[in-house]
Amino acid sequence: MKIAMLGHKRIPSREGGVEIVVENLATSMARLGHRVTVYNRRGYHVAGIDNGNDFTDKEFMYKGVRIISIPTFPQKALNAIVYSALASIRAVWKKFDVIHFHAEGPCALIWLPKLFGVKTIATIHGLDWQRAKWGKFASWFLKFGELCAAKYADEIIVLSQNMQEYFKQTYGRDTVYIPNGVQICERRKADIIMEKYGLEKDSYFLFLARVVPEKGLHYLLDAFEKLDTDKKLVIAGGCSHSEEYYSQIQDRAEKMNNVIMTGFVQGRELEELFSNCVCYVLPSDVEGMPISLLEAMSYGCRCIVSDIPENTEVVQDYALKFAKSDVTDLQDKLETLLKNYQDTTIWNSDKVKEHIRQKYNWENVAKETLKLYESITG
Repeated sequence: MKIAMLGHKRIPSREGGVEIVVENLATSMARLGHRVTVYNRRGYHVAGIDNGNDFTDKEFMYKGVRIISIPTFPQKALNAIVYSALASIRAVWKKFDVIHFHAEGPCALIWLPKLFGVKTIATIHGLDWQRAKWGKFASWFLKFGELCAAKYADEIIVLSQNMQEYFKQTYGRDTVYIPNGVQICERRKADIIMEKYGLEKDSYFLFLARVVPEKGLHYLLDAFEKLDTDKKLVIAGGCSHSEEYYSQIQDRAEKMNNVIMTGFVQGRELEELFSNCVCYVLPSDVEGMPISLLEAMSYGCRCIVSDIPENTEVVQDYALKFAKSDVTDLQDKLETLLKNYQDTTIWNSDKVKEHIRQKYNWENVAKETLKLYESITG
């Protein structure tokens, strides 16, 4: 099949969960013999890391996937809108079998291919309009994109059963549940992180995600501040359209002598952080399907998560859960973890990894998505 994908920032990249999904989905489909074109946004966006590639290149190949870079404005208010419009127009004229839109904002343009009879798929990675980082216009535009997806997409993919219920109740629209995948990873020794931050195995809690309000990092700081422990808290992640919030977190971290902010991480350093933490904590208020949580569990990490459905669907009985936004409950779960984290009858990393291996596999995700493409193209 001849397939196009758009809506992310760029691949290869770890700037957000959407980017990780698009990269793995596109490269898996290419390995299965399909012709996949992905439309990147040109320039720097979240992390400011070029990953060894010149992202100003108009076109290049990556793991069998053709990458085409689309120019857009650097201003966050216009960035996604202009990119989505230009990418959609370009994709229409390339006569793809399917154009796959990712995320709510870009779906505001999903009607355009429909005018030309091109089949479309929308993946809704989360209810982005709920995220605190967006202003009134941006939230309206994201909600409009969601409406366009519900009205015009030939099929809609959602990443959680909770999202399935939302689309049915809100729009009367049936959707297809296809969760994300993850690679099962081998643990790494604490070499880079020991040299850079003085971190040893089981010496720190890990928060690894974008530093934005909906991830609930402020709850974690409130709870961690009350703990009687010599362990540190490592905050690993970049800023995404939430500069004021990021600055507030930085100010708090500087006043706490047991908090380390690493900024955006990737590669071996990222692997070491997952491999050696005493626990991975995700205290989010809003999620789509948290890639970082899947990754943490793929390393067999102990995990503490907020009890929103998008988190609990993933962890099931393999993690501690606290009431969303409840600092006291989060503190209680952190203290529980500290008391028994060495008890292997409670924390079995092999069982955690096997749970993830069986349920979240990129090759299976790609095959299920391709079946959906085939169902709408005949």
